[in-house]
Amino acid sequence: MKIKEVIVVEGKNDDLRLKQFFDCDTIITHGLGLDDKTIEMIKEMNDKRGVILFLDPDHPGEMIRKRLNDSISGLKNAFVLKKNARTTKKVGVEHASYEVLKEALDNLVTYDNDSRTLEMEDMYDLGLVGLDDAAIRREYISEKYHIGKCNAKTMLKRLNMIKVKREELVGVLNERYSDSLKDE
Repeated sequence: MKIKEVIVVEGKNDDLRLKQFFDCDTIITHGLGLDDKTIEMIKEMNDKRGVILFLDPDHPGEMIRKRLNDSISGLKNAFVLKKNARTTKKVGVEHASYEVLKEALDNLVTYDNDSRTLEMEDMYDLGLVGLDDAAIRREYISEKYHIGKCNAKTMLKRLNMIKVKREELVGVLNERYSDSLKDE
């Protein structure tokens, strides 16, 4: 499968793993060693071909993703869950299967920072915050929308960035939970 966009990864093992399955070009950030020169290269590639951020589902990966999304608009994001990209000791894109990688590439998310469709009040009303099973509900939503596992504040930001409306979120939660959420 040929990927037209340039894929940004953290390290050489991620690069090798993607190239094992896909015909793609990559930019390696060298983890948190991401420098201004590399950011400039990513900006140029985004203007010319588009860029997909395919970063590890861990804290450093999320820090890099935030930094790049905050400084470059229109980046596409691919997410894998920790449980699908790990060994007994490590977590990262390099450990994901072909099926997991392909699913992530088939469900890219492009953020729109100007969108505001949900408020924190909605997160409470829908049981995504404040309930004993709120983390489980957030994990379900993360998987459904391919936005990566996140806390409530980050989930609110990501759902707003992909313009998810309250009514849609109610429907998705009602698919899984029988407490019959109402769209008020």
